[in-house]
Amino acid sequence: MAHAVWGGALSFGLVTVPVQMFGATESHTIRFHQIQRGTADRVRNKRVNERTGEDVALSDIVKGYDIGDEYVVVEPDELDEIAPGRSKNLEISGFVDLDKIDPVYFDKTYYLAPRGEEYAKVYALLVEALKKAGKAGIATFVMRNREYLVAVKPVDDVLVVHTLHWADEVRDPHREIGGLPENTQVQKRELDTAVQLVDALSVDWDPREYRDTYQERVRELLEAKRSGGTVEKAEPAPRSTNVIDLTDALRASLERAKGKGGEAGAKKRAPARAEKKTDKAGATEKRRARKTTRAADLAGLSKTALYEMAAEADIPGRSTMSREELIEALSAAGRRRKAKASA
Repeated sequence: MAHAVWGGALSFGLVTVPVQMFGATESHTIRFHQIQRGTADRVRNKRVNERTGEDVALSDIVKGYDIGDEYVVVEPDELDEIAPGRSKNLEISGFVDLDKIDPVYFDKTYYLAPRGEEYAKVYALLVEALKKAGKAGIATFVMRNREYLVAVKPVDDVLVVHTLHWADEVRDPHREIGGLPENTQVQKRELDTAVQLVDALSVDWDPREYRDTYQERVRELLEAKRSGGTVEKAEPAPRSTNVIDLTDALRASLERAKGKGGEAGAKKRAPARAEKKTDKAGATEKRRARKTTRAADLAGLSKTALYEMAAEADIPGRSTMSREELIEALSAAGRRRKAKASA
């Protein structure tokens, strides 16, 4: 059960409803502790007085603003006293079309819920009104000594709050980043091919189709280190496409996308059949891998198939090998087997 991170009143016009705010997302990132190498001893951060080296209690810590030769000291309750909306009011000051807000302004997402069943009607009224108007409410509120600009919008029967960056927090890319293209001419032929490639790879957005494969690999690494196993190394990053190869790379990408028959679309229309086809292709590749050790044939296999083959052959150090090293090691193992069989 989620815990409320903020409580207050949501108001629009003269209508007010007490609400609670809950985090809309959660992180599944694997957390590591810091330990000293060669031991199981935790390494912890401590609050230490920079001058004396002594530990400082949390209750003795205040905020200080550096003005050069000294600090202006501010107590926590002083910040609470000057905070806008001390009554914890999330007041909608206007309504806008949500698609008018540039995505760069979006930060975090929260859910709003009425604080009690007696406020459900007012809450539901605002949900339905925003749905019918197709608008999002723009509001400000204070949480943890910080004022937030937010957009309030309905999603199904729930009010969702998106915190927004202030305008002066968003960087101008043309001022902050060097090397952006200026007056760069794009050839029509390349542009047409690139648009065709985008169309061929277009899919319907479904977040359930995506998963954090890096975290899965981290878990595999942890399990392998715990059990004494090994983990296959990832493929190296692809090389950058230079201007000379751009047209060829676009054409090859388009042909591959067409050759897959709109793989993403096929996956969307018939996921079970696509999965079965993938399993069948993988099984065929594994059978092929078991039947061959010639370098020419091995070169046509994926690194995953090569790694599985190396695991079956119990080739030492396979987890740290590149694709080319796996091919070389498997070829050498095959030659040794043939020499032993003919002896």
